[in-house]
Amino acid sequence: MNAQHRTVNENILSIQQQSIVSISALTATGDLEKLKSQLNKGLDARVTINEIKEILVQLYAYCGFPRSLNALNTFKTILDERKSKGIHDSLGKQIVIENDTADKYEQGRKVLETLTKIPQPKPAPGFGEFAPRIDAFLKEHLFADIFDSDVLTYQQRELATISALAAMPGLASQLQAHIGMGMNTGITAEQIKTAFDIIENTISKEQAEKARAVLADMKK
Repeated sequence: MNAQHRTVNENILSIQQQSIVSISALTATGDLEKLKSQLNKGLDARVTINEIKEILVQLYAYCGFPRSLNALNTFKTILDERKSKGIHDSLGKQIVIENDTADKYEQGRKVLETLTKIPQPKPAPGFGEFAPRIDAFLKEHLFADIFDSDVLTYQQRELATISALAAMPGLASQLQAHIGMGMNTGITAEQIKTAFDIIENTISKEQAEKARAVLADMKK
C-alpha cells in the first residue's frame, strides 16, 4: 500500500460520501485493519449503522461473501467496542425489502433500466443468453432484493459499487458500466475523480490510475 499521494478535495464529496468510498474500497480489498479505522470515522461522521450494514451486504455481490462477511464481523466488533465506551451510534432507517413482488426478475430489470437509462431486454444479451441463471440472480437478487431496499439511495449504492470496483484489479468494463450508472443518479465526474483520489490514498496509486484511465476513456 502506498502512503498519502494526493490531497482529497473535501468540498467535492461530503464527509459521509467520503466514508462510503473508503469503507467500500477497503471491504473489497479485505484490508480489515484499515477498515476498522474507516468504520469508526464513518460512524463519527454520522453514517448510520444500517447504512453501513447495507453497504457491506451489497458488496458481497461485487467482492464475494468472504470479504463481505469479514467486513460485517469487523463492523460488529467496532460497534461492541464503541458501545462499551458509552458511544451511542444512530441505527438509522430500518432495512425493509419488498419480497412480495410477483415477478422479481421484472422488478430488478426495471431498477436496472432506471440506473442505465437503457432498455433492458430479457434475457440480457451475451452472458444472459449463455448463462440464464446468472442473469436471473443479477435481476432478481442484486437489483430487486438489494438495490430496491431504500436504506440507501441509488446514488449511495453506485458510489459504493464504483469505489469497490475501482479498488480491485481486472474490472475495467464493470467499473465503466457503473460509472455510467452513477452519473445517471447524479454523481458528477468531479466527485468520481475525488473518489479515485481516496482510492489512491487508501488502496494504491496503481489502482487509482487504472480507475482514472477508465473515466478518461469514457470522455473521449
